[in-house]
Amino acid sequence: MLLVVAILLAIFVLEEPWTWIVVIAGATFELGEATLFIWWSKRRKSVVGAEVLIGKHALVSTECRPSGQVRIVGELWQARCEPGADVGEEVIVKALDGLTLVVEPV
Repeated sequence: MLLVVAILLAIFVLEEPWTWIVVIAGATFELGEATLFIWWSKRRKSVVGAEVLIGKHALVSTECRPSGQVRIVGELWQARCEPGADVGEEVIVKALDGLTLVVEPV
């Protein structure tokens, strides 16, 4: 945006030596801003995939003795709970086995 303003100023308002200075300053600012935004967007890790569920709490939807379903982050997942868990109990995700969550009671 600043580069467009600088070019318009150079065309319609400013005299000859200042036109180049303003356009170069605007272009430098735009490049610096773009570089900063690209660096800022790459510094965070992506939080996608089933692996991010490890360590989160879930609610048992169907009895897990040892297999059942849990609701986590608004989704139903197949789960395996070796100690067993009843409907409505809170469990924590310990591992991932394919697309089955390995859970334990809290």
